Amino acid sequence: MLKGKTVIVTGAAKGIGREIALQFAKKGCNIVLNYRSNVSDDLIQEIEGCGVQCMPVQGDVSDFAFAGQMVKEAKKALGTIDVLVNNAGITRDMLLMRMSEEDFDAVINTNLKGTFNMIRHVSNVMLKQRSGAIINMSSVVGVTGNAGQANYAASKAGVIGLTKSTAKELAARGVTCNAIAPGFVETDMTGALSEEVQKAILDTIPLKKYGHVDDIARAAVFLAENSYITGQVLNVDGGMVM
Repeated sequence: MLKGKTVIVTGAAKGIGREIALQFAKKGCNIVLNYRSNVSDDLIQEIEGCGVQCMPVQGDVSDFAFAGQMVKEAKKALGTIDVLVNNAGITRDMLLMRMSEEDFDAVINTNLKGTFNMIRHVSNVMLKQRSGAIINMSSVVGVTGNAGQANYAASKAGVIGLTKSTAKELAARGVTCNAIAPGFVETDMTGALSEEVQKAILDTIPLKKYGHVDDIARAAVFLAENSYITGQVLNVDGGMVM
């Protein structure tokens, strides 16, 4: 079903984004691999090893003009844009009373405005095709809030509102838009936490374990394959917000 399709994945150099790109490549999709700082040659080779094309594009999705140029170049090089995964995101955690304006703006600009920028440019392509799937990365804290993450929670809650509005606007042309809200996912960052902090986190998760990047990636593939799901937020969180 996805074989031969073109997928843009933002923030795809590592972690969840990397795994999403690989999972779509294994499904036979050509990958537009967006990253901000650097990307390993190994990842590009692994994607191309799936028998698909990989188009690495360095740049910051919070830049409206860059987002438009990336979409334009991807369409020209690969013919169509069938799936957009808005995964690029940053954190600048700090208690609200100590949070700087710069740290608030930086997180909103990448996580929320960057998602808007990509949707704004990709939607033109998908509306003309009368098909497409947009998948936005939200977070469990966008649903529940979290102390010390006012900027991040606000950006991810905004992504949910943007997702639902986009779904309503584009549905008539056969374009779907959904969000994934991951909980705690096993990464280098969670691995560096103290045993005490890790236990406190696990106590909030009914399944008593962290998620893995492939749990999120498989959810993204599922939403891309299903053309009758739109405007939804899929919580992949071990039961945290049920």
